[in-house]
Amino acid sequence: MGGGLSGGLDLNGRALEIADRMATNAEALRVSLRTLPSGARVIDAGIETPGGYAAGLALAEICMGGLGHVDYAPVVIGDNHWAGVRVWTDHPAVSCMASQYAGWAIQVGKYFAMGSGPLRAHARVEKELFAKLGYAETARRGVLVLETRTAPTDDVAAWVAEKAGSLEPWQLTFVVAPTASLAGGVQIAARILETGLHKMDTLGFDLKKIVSGIGAAPLPPVAKNDLRAIGRTNDCILYGGRARYTVNADDQELAELVPKIPASASKDYGTPFYDIFKRYDGDFYKIDPLLFSPAEVWLTSVQSGKTHHAGHLNAEVLRASLLES
Repeated sequence: MGGGLSGGLDLNGRALEIADRMATNAEALRVSLRTLPSGARVIDAGIETPGGYAAGLALAEICMGGLGHVDYAPVVIGDNHWAGVRVWTDHPAVSCMASQYAGWAIQVGKYFAMGSGPLRAHARVEKELFAKLGYAETARRGVLVLETRTAPTDDVAAWVAEKAGSLEPWQLTFVVAPTASLAGGVQIAARILETGLHKMDTLGFDLKKIVSGIGAAPLPPVAKNDLRAIGRTNDCILYGGRARYTVNADDQELAELVPKIPASASKDYGTPFYDIFKRYDGDFYKIDPLLFSPAEVWLTSVQSGKTHHAGHLNAEVLRASLLES
């Protein structure tokens, strides 16, 4: 590969293995399979099928290109004991930003979904981001996760294949789940590390300095509709998420960086996300982009061994979002 880009981690191959296991165990996972006329495979983890917590773990690990490890663990915030999701990775920049980050807008006619997963590292539509990451790969088969309530059609598969380049629709696997579903809620809560990396990238920090990451966030109860679910899933990270990163940087740089990372550094912090969304008349892009990050963050320098901390959990807002709305 030219341009000094590396790509030997085979994110698509790793994700494909997980998708194949989902297909083999479709009945147990409560997912369904469909092959489009073009040959593209669609795994439904929550639109027409119930999906569930097991499917959610698989979906989250596919999003991370098989380089993130996701399981369940209790999360205690104030007097509340929540079911939670725990995530760790030794390849944070690649697994979170080259794969998990939902940065590819899939818009074909009236169809729209945000795409995440390892096919992004093959397509590299987000050129500036991938140039900074220094990562690219050429996949023989591609895997894309769509957060949507409408399964992709052949037109969508053809568009994605064309944009990705060097792949035909029959070489694609789409894994789909709406936000207001068990599996959808899991895969979004599992973005606890990714949101912190995205915030650090926005702040101008070199993500390749981040060595490893581990974090946890509460699992949102399934909401009555996707808009409410977007609110709850965001609140689990903004008000209940904790992320710890091991970083190859000096203490001065980390001391200056860490107070800017948590969600509480944003002017829009302090109320449930659904209320923030309504306050801006449903215009997502009016919300302060610096809001989207974990509630609490630790940065440990491998150079000094010192840990820098900022942020706090917010049991009151989380309870209002998850139990009272």
